[in-house]
Amino acid sequence: MALAGTLINVLAVLVGGLLGTFMGTRLPEKMRQTVVHGLGLVTAVVGMQTAFATHNVILIMGSVLVGGILGEWARIEDHLEGFGHWLENRFGSQHDERSITRAFVTASLVFCVGPLTVVGSIQDGLTGDYTMLAIKSVLDGFAALAFAASMGPGVLLSILTIVAVQGGLSLTAMGLGGALGVVTRTTPWVVEMSAAGGVLMLGISLLLLDLRRIRVANLLPAVIIAPAVQVALQALGLAA
Repeated sequence: MALAGTLINVLAVLVGGLLGTFMGTRLPEKMRQTVVHGLGLVTAVVGMQTAFATHNVILIMGSVLVGGILGEWARIEDHLEGFGHWLENRFGSQHDERSITRAFVTASLVFCVGPLTVVGSIQDGLTGDYTMLAIKSVLDGFAALAFAASMGPGVLLSILTIVAVQGGLSLTAMGLGGALGVVTRTTPWVVEMSAAGGVLMLGISLLLLDLRRIRVANLLPAVIIAPAVQVALQALGLAA
């Protein structure tokens, strides 16, 4: 089943999110803040490790700059937040620390920006091998528990994003078939896509650490631009 990995991931986030939501109301506010800050530090480490893997920092810089311009023009973050606010108004808003909007946007970005998402979804679609997504599901399940405990049940809404992104990638891979060739974590365009995602994860870490609010969602086009440019450079024989 081509979407088995995505379904496993959804189940893991659902279970983790429900457990975290149940626990969160029983945790003191200072403890919830510490959990979020801990997640922010880990997210920063993962983001730096992934970003430093790039073979062309100029490509990543250009992708982020152009992606930011396109993202601001398309108002990606505004649309995501608008959807979150709509859900908040529909199901009852909460105070800022456990905002549905904040939980939805943050969890969606963390769960869907990274090499395991891309490579795992493509492998699932091409070969039916969902091993990488199963590993990602375990990590996401624990992360969902921690996020939900500190930010509330809005984390569960990230399931919609997981279905759209991972399911979309798997179905696209199925459609393209062998055109993608063998895709691994060291495939050049995957490395650059992941590196761009690492930059975005650094932005998320600043948000979690309450250091600065960066409109990370508006930088999402960079994750598409970076691999596209890498493929173009390879085709022209200009890639490193």
